[in-house]
Amino acid sequence: MTPTIPRYTRPAIALHWLMALGLLATIAVGWWAAGLPMSPQRLKALNNHKWLGVTLLGLALVRGIWRLRHAPPPPTPMPDHQRLMAQWVHGALYALMLLVPLLGWAYSNAAGFPVVWLGILPLPDLVPKDPAWAELFKGLHKIAAWGLVALIAAHIAAAVKHHFIDRDGLLNRMRWH
Repeated sequence: MTPTIPRYTRPAIALHWLMALGLLATIAVGWWAAGLPMSPQRLKALNNHKWLGVTLLGLALVRGIWRLRHAPPPPTPMPDHQRLMAQWVHGALYALMLLVPLLGWAYSNAAGFPVVWLGILPLPDLVPKDPAWAELFKGLHKIAAWGLVALIAAHIAAAVKHHFIDRDGLLNRMRWH
């Protein structure tokens, strides 16, 4: 029997799942675009990846502000090592949800390409055009993005473990009912 546990607020749940879907879409588009040969299709995919990333940056900021102003529900009982790991993973997820799009934006600017949100609104350059900086930001964006993918996988694995093995009701805190 799953115990009843305190839940997150509806806005927090909505922001979580909107961010989750957006992250999966952005990762998929970026991965797909990286494998395409240079073509109009690749350029369009990369532009979509950029505006998705900038949108997620904004959502991450909104989510972070929401979290600072609204306390999460009391923690679910679990061993101390699991609680510490969960806190570390959540902190790293928030950091990378901010860092990955900023590194991608800087990479694009340093490579001499603007970032245009939704194909309509040109965003300011974070850094000037510089091929050496472009290579650095490209590498950092890729490393940080793969780190984010790994943390997302760990987050999902932990949620699945809590739901199916521990049966502690943890997943119900974020379910949309």
